[in-house]
Amino acid sequence: MSKTKASARQKIRYRIRKKVAGNAAVPRLSVFRSNTDIYVQLIDDNNGQTLASASSKQKDISAQKAPKIEKSKMVGEAIAKKATELGLKKVVFDRGGYLYHGRVKALAEGAREAGLEF
Repeated sequence: MSKTKASARQKIRYRIRKKVAGNAAVPRLSVFRSNTDIYVQLIDDNNGQTLASASSKQKDISAQKAPKIEKSKMVGEAIAKKATELGLKKVVFDRGGYLYHGRVKALAEGAREAGLEF
């Protein structure tokens, strides 16, 4: 059986999602990483709503000439700022099937430094 990288990641995603769910008080911090950009959302799974989102395509982040890891850290700080504006302190981290390494780790550390708990 040949399995692609994408199908392997999909299986990991489903395994994580069985255990990780967010609600209005403690939303899920979901990460999507493409080759060029990184996207993050705060999701209330009970109502199926996205409460806030941030990405490296936002004007203030994309305008800066920085490596992708540093931009990921900026995205983490941006989502933490939006979460505190909504009155949220705690979140559940959903790495989306990616290894907790590199850009995903930088995003998480940026969010933690800006005041989110997970």
